Amino acid sequence: MAGPSSPRSPLEQFLQYAEFEKGFATNTILSYRRQLEKFFAFLKGRRQDCLLLDEMDILDFIRSAGGKGGSASSQAHLISVLKSFYRFLLHDDLIAASPVAAVALPKKWARLPKYLSLEEVTRLLESPDAATVLGCRDKAVLELMYATGLRVSEVAHLKAADVYLGEGFLRVRGKGGKERVVPFSDVSRDCLKAYLDSSRPALAGAGDPGTLFVNYGGGAFSRQGLWKMIKGYGEKVGLAARLTPHVLRHSFATHLVEKGADLRSVQMLLGHSSITTTEIYTHLAKDQLKRIYDQFHPRGKKGKGE
Repeated sequence: MAGPSSPRSPLEQFLQYAEFEKGFATNTILSYRRQLEKFFAFLKGRRQDCLLLDEMDILDFIRSAGGKGGSASSQAHLISVLKSFYRFLLHDDLIAASPVAAVALPKKWARLPKYLSLEEVTRLLESPDAATVLGCRDKAVLELMYATGLRVSEVAHLKAADVYLGEGFLRVRGKGGKERVVPFSDVSRDCLKAYLDSSRPALAGAGDPGTLFVNYGGGAFSRQGLWKMIKGYGEKVGLAARLTPHVLRHSFATHLVEKGADLRSVQMLLGHSSITTTEIYTHLAKDQLKRIYDQFHPRGKKGKGE
């Protein structure tokens, strides 16, 4: 069997297919590579060929990987990667049947991700000193992230030319290079305008990198830099233990659903390729429907005895 790093090995063929034909994002490709290299290392230790496995061999690997402290979510991800890999091999006629086809994903309780209350979000958004160059930038970043629910990588890759201040929307390139249009709030627009008018020119100088947000040295504000900045303000307002860029994204989605937004709209705003990813917020939508029912139905709680 060819090793995982051999030219045109089944692994490399699959990763090239995922990148160039399926358009998977760079981070997704890296994640798939890590999982599959563990798989190939397991097979190498047993002197097995990935093209000659049965379901029991796959289950042996999954049990081996799960025995090293893997959660139900990580196990589900591993199985999904293997299913994708073997679908590719099947599609290319390299195998007659997939040994992973009948392997079920582990059941796990659907949990709403951590999110901030409206009061906590307000404290966070008011924490930067907008009178300073960096504070003005940081407030624009935080207001924009809460107003749009963008991933931190999407914020890092935004170009100044992607901002349409007059129309109040952004052109965002998400996972797999997919482009979407995302509106933002009036408050966020005011903060962006202040940043673009004064703070950004002072930071970018002559060597403008073209990205919307720039760092203290005038270069592109990296994903890691954004993460550290957000954590810094989290510490300032007592939210350090709970705040990450993704928590801000989940707060955006949670507050929308709590206010009555439908899941399909939230899916489009978040850039989820499937509605199933957005359905983690379903219980909030159900709570909202129950409140509406109780308020307006003649036999609802508020209608009883009237």
